Amino acid sequence: MDLHITLTGRGDLGGQIYRQIKAAVLDGRLTPGQPLPPSREMARRLAVSRNTVTVGYDRLVAEGLAESRVGAGVFVRAAGPASQRRPSAATGVPAVRPSPLWANITVPDPEFFSYTPHFDLRPGIPDVRLFPFETWRRLTALAYRASSIGSGMPIDPAGLVELRAAIARHIGVSRAVRVTAENIIVTQGIQQALDLVGRVLLRPGDRVAIENPCYPLVRELFRSLGAEVVGVDVDAEGMRIDLLPDRTRIVYVSPSHQFPLGMPMSLERRRALLEWARDRDVVVIEDDYDTEFRYAGRPLPPLHSLDSAGRVIYVGTFSKVMLPVLRVGFVAAPAPLWAALRAAKYVTDWHSPQPVQVALLGFIEEGLLAKHIRRMRREYQVRHDRIVELLTTRFAESLTVVPSAVGLHVSAWAEPHVDAAAVAVRARAAGVGIFPISRFRMTDGPDGLVFGYGAIATADVDRALGLLHTAIEENRTAAVPNREIHA
Repeated sequence: MDLHITLTGRGDLGGQIYRQIKAAVLDGRLTPGQPLPPSREMARRLAVSRNTVTVGYDRLVAEGLAESRVGAGVFVRAAGPASQRRPSAATGVPAVRPSPLWANITVPDPEFFSYTPHFDLRPGIPDVRLFPFETWRRLTALAYRASSIGSGMPIDPAGLVELRAAIARHIGVSRAVRVTAENIIVTQGIQQALDLVGRVLLRPGDRVAIENPCYPLVRELFRSLGAEVVGVDVDAEGMRIDLLPDRTRIVYVSPSHQFPLGMPMSLERRRALLEWARDRDVVVIEDDYDTEFRYAGRPLPPLHSLDSAGRVIYVGTFSKVMLPVLRVGFVAAPAPLWAALRAAKYVTDWHSPQPVQVALLGFIEEGLLAKHIRRMRREYQVRHDRIVELLTTRFAESLTVVPSAVGLHVSAWAEPHVDAAAVAVRARAAGVGIFPISRFRMTDGPDGLVFGYGAIATADVDRALGLLHTAIEENRTAAVPNREIHA
């Protein structure tokens, strides 16, 4: 441990060492069990005698803040009673305050990120148990070879040109999106892709229209950029164009698999949106986050391929088809925006990690990505079909399925007698993780439940929905007031 100690003057040097280490223990910078630097090493670094350091350490031991272990050294013992602890400068009265803009940006509590239900029906989570880790480990090992790293210098902010070309080919084949490497920017997931787009297009106060309900992080991201975010209701055909507000700068949509409801935007609605955007000089962001997984029906053309005016920015991710923790996404932008997006990537992040890009390039070029998608599509379809079957039979009196044959989740509207939010709470107590639709709403409206089937094992689907059915029945019973019966 490289402990920072500053000595001034020549008097009481041992005392200065003691006081600075004591302060670090009391404010939590040094934690119990952490070793202090050997006295010989500390003396050499501070240009003092070893005895001077020993004097300071002995005082810490005498006060119970450190302990000496024979043959091992001196270790931090404890921070002492709470009354002796001192807040660090960072925990006192703040001298520096964040911009008021950030007061209204909501972030989930830490518990949200550590919570793992026994039966996981949360949306947007792929099955990591079926990921080919051995193959990825091989590709990653190759990516860390000196021949792959090269000079070790930072790479182009847009990403490796070979990977960008591979991504262009991948979405060209799988989604009929016609772009080249010169349109692609490699990002840290879709979230960064949206952040870069917002940075180069928005000014404070600009209006962004998003679907309602919608992915919450999209709303918070555009708010953090100073935009006025307006939720636009959706119906069975997707975002309602007639409700789009005037003076809009950006429209964000997920037309292939609306999040969280799941239905696709109709072809007529897609064309109407593009016409509306063209007439008003509006940019459309198309989020195509999990449409590699299609189980029935013919895919509709992406907005990007229908766009003849160059107004659609297409964003995608490998988080759903591979692993979310890899944080790899991309933005395919019209040529006039590419240089600005590349500059935005450069000043905010320089570039995404090179070894991950090299490994992903190998994963794509060896045909492993396509193979993995085919395997996962078969597995997810079994889960999707079983959940829809159960919802349309056993849950017919409580829930109505929103038709969807794409992605990693399906949603269902709740009947009036079902309190979806309360059911989700009861289900969690029973070990089932599931979200109500209201979690994703910007305004009040009909509620229901979102059934993710990426993370749950196929063998657990029936058990999980059985527990959910019990939660619905218990909630219904609890909602009925007690009535006295008089003879």
